[in-house]
Amino acid sequence: MERRSFLKKAAAGSALGAASLSAEAGSAEALPTLNWRLASSFPKNLDTIYGGAETFCNRVKELTNGKFNIRPYAANEIVPFNAILDAVKDGTVEVGHTAAYYYYGKDASFAFDCAVPFGMTSRQQAAWMLQGNGMKLMREFYADYNIVNFIGGNTGTQMGGWFRKEIKTVDDLKGLKFRVGGFAGKVLSRLGTIPVQVAGGEIYTSLEKGTIDAAEWVGPYDDEKLGFHRVAKVYHYPGWWEGGAQLSFYIGKKEWAKLPKAYQAAVEAASMEAHIQMQAKYDAKNPSALARLMAEKIELKPFPTPVLEACFKAAQETFTEEAAKNPKFKKIYDDWVAFRNNQGQWFNVAEQSFARFSMGRKLK
Repeated sequence: MERRSFLKKAAAGSALGAASLSAEAGSAEALPTLNWRLASSFPKNLDTIYGGAETFCNRVKELTNGKFNIRPYAANEIVPFNAILDAVKDGTVEVGHTAAYYYYGKDASFAFDCAVPFGMTSRQQAAWMLQGNGMKLMREFYADYNIVNFIGGNTGTQMGGWFRKEIKTVDDLKGLKFRVGGFAGKVLSRLGTIPVQVAGGEIYTSLEKGTIDAAEWVGPYDDEKLGFHRVAKVYHYPGWWEGGAQLSFYIGKKEWAKLPKAYQAAVEAASMEAHIQMQAKYDAKNPSALARLMAEKIELKPFPTPVLEACFKAAQETFTEEAAKNPKFKKIYDDWVAFRNNQGQWFNVAEQSFARFSMGRKLK
């Protein structure tokens, strides 16, 4: 599917669903009633990130006059949180909602559909996906897994996580059992960190029992709900591995091809709406959540610059190593890194200068 076609369909919103229904069949009754299942990687109590799937399912139903019904299931209700890819590929479920970097172990290229260390912000990622070559490249990549991907939300820049002890130097990363996955884990392992992948709903228990020494999830709104501040008091920032973590909807290629065009249009419009709503909610909810966490006497600490510099160097080494052995990764990386560097030059002109001055001051 061409990028411009995708955007035109998604932008039409609710009107598109009604128009395409009538255009294709003359009446909604002529289209089939479908009942699908969606497996999410996220627990129900996280209403923002799991809520992306609910928004998607509700809008598909509304845009098809109740004819196309997709029921969402939370992590582990049908399949484990990190098994969504295979569940869709193998036809266990028709739709998945997940973070692509969970499948880094299969191929590091998956990370480009979510977040890459020292990568792009959510706006920059959206620009690459929808106006650059991102969607085209990722669709080509997912074709090998018989999956069609759609953008399905973004968390914005994430926090660096909760730590029992403050990270003051690079040496403090050595031997640290850190709940962090995918690409970030690969980078941090170069600095002696022990990455551990734990589902969102199991992080608190792992921290409480001391199975892990630190954990990252998303940001204040989710982290407060999960209660991390009760078992670890140092809250580091930023999450340099997730400058704009994008979520994805997956649909099996065969199932997608069988959908009437009106239903395909509804899926595209609903995925775009879910994408926008997720970050809007995080941006609206995070400030108050952080204020409440600060009232709990947490220690809000930036990662020291020398630590960030060491992580950046390790990330560069990891990129080079992966590109040398993985042609799929290199193909996407070459396009992605050029776009990322170009975006950085532009954002440093207006965006960052405005934010540095304006956001540090309160209006009366």
